[in-house]
Amino acid sequence: MSEFAAWVTGLDRPGIIAAISGVLFDQGCNLEDCSMTILSGHFAMTLLATGPDEVTAGALEVALRGAVEPLGLTVAVRDVEERPEEEVEGATFMVAVYGADRPGIVHRISQTLAERGVNITDLNTRVIGDPGEPVYAMQLEVTVPASVDAEELSAALHDVGAELGVDTSIHAVEADVL
Repeated sequence: MSEFAAWVTGLDRPGIIAAISGVLFDQGCNLEDCSMTILSGHFAMTLLATGPDEVTAGALEVALRGAVEPLGLTVAVRDVEERPEEEVEGATFMVAVYGADRPGIVHRISQTLAERGVNITDLNTRVIGDPGEPVYAMQLEVTVPASVDAEELSAALHDVGAELGVDTSIHAVEADVL
């Protein structure tokens, strides 16, 4: 079996997922892991798929391009040659950040997490609310190693949030939910 990573981007419209998954099916590939979102009207998808050894990344990219270019999308496919040697182990937490929009929020929060060995596994941001007074909202799913004290992490995030003028909170996630 071969393993592929693919990226598809462009303006959103109906039928994109059907086109992509149809090509994967026609090529004998199995969609194993996928993340898709709409960002201000722009479609963005990253996926991992496995397929028969005779399917190459180049051939899969050509097939996908044929399906998505008429929809105004771009695509790139690469072989997955390496897997992480080990996964970061620890407890899953959700971090929420809300406040006035300004540059540097993602950097400072992610830097605070990285300095403690906390791995970000999912990140979503939005500017919401009244255009005259927009509110920046960020949610992160993170893996906190057992060696990291959750209360110290919460305090560090609170301190960075205070410097940035945003509120932060962190809470444990009890169940593994898709």
